[in-house]
Amino acid sequence: MAAHVANSRQSSVVHSSTRRARALHRPRSGCGRNQTQVASRAGWQSQQSERLAGVLCRSGITVPLVPVDKDDTLWQKIREEAREASNNEPALASYLYATVLAHSTLEQSMAFLLANKMASPTLLATQVMELISDVYLNDFEVTKAFRRDLCAAFDKDPACSTYVQAMIHFKGFQAIQCHRVSHHLYMQGRRALALALQSRVSELFQVDIHPGAVLGEGILIDHATGVVIGETAVVGNGCTLLHHVTLGGSGKDTGKRHPTLGDGVLVGAGATLLGPINVGDGARIGAGSLVLTDIPAGRTAVGVPAKILGGEVSTAPAAEMMDQTGYINDYEGTYMI
Repeated sequence: MAAHVANSRQSSVVHSSTRRARALHRPRSGCGRNQTQVASRAGWQSQQSERLAGVLCRSGITVPLVPVDKDDTLWQKIREEAREASNNEPALASYLYATVLAHSTLEQSMAFLLANKMASPTLLATQVMELISDVYLNDFEVTKAFRRDLCAAFDKDPACSTYVQAMIHFKGFQAIQCHRVSHHLYMQGRRALALALQSRVSELFQVDIHPGAVLGEGILIDHATGVVIGETAVVGNGCTLLHHVTLGGSGKDTGKRHPTLGDGVLVGAGATLLGPINVGDGARIGAGSLVLTDIPAGRTAVGVPAKILGGEVSTAPAAEMMDQTGYINDYEGTYMI
């Protein structure tokens, strides 16, 4: 009897070990190796990539291609850049495939990228991806804005050589896209979830943007570390903020208490703007300045507290020039205030 029990236990151990070994070698559902995710109104559906053509990278990895919207020229360009980067650096081939080449749309790729960044032990990547995908499917303004943000990063930042570089590596761009999702949720009354996403973004990227803040399109937050934007702040289209910028409140309990930036405003590194002040279109705030009063359109303000420099009013959007030092020659000149 004892021998029979021992043999039974040994057999059970062998079968258990065999099951574990098979599980380790079994392709995992949704891992991206044997299937791709395709967006649909009903949700994310699986499609076997084995039916699709493949392209051989220099590293010897066969990359399945997915059906792509050929009218989306920006997405086509990003995919071309990703394929070139994979060929030039085989060590990144798997990463670029998972984040870019495995997806059929830019929105799908962005949702996958952000979800895997935002995931935590208590907030699963699949949950976050479904959440972001739902926002993208139902709010065209969000997807339009993030495309313009991506173009802004490429156009304005001299250190940015490709769109795919900005998309997968620039934490300022990624923080803005997470904010756009949390703002959508916040405006729908899902404030607890929106604030949870804000907290996660702050933890990951050191960028703290309240989900109630309103951001325009074509925004660039360069370097991004230490940026804080309060609840009632408004940032216009085409603005550029450098690292350690604060758009802070006045201390009031209710109502408008944070700055409003017009279109094309450049805020230099370490600048602090406090209270419900207005900064006009195309204005420029010097690095390290403390702004407590309104700044007219096209003007440059520097100092602690900031003063408006004299000279001609600029007609070009300051944010497009990314020039934080052009005002130095005028710094010793006549102040307007």
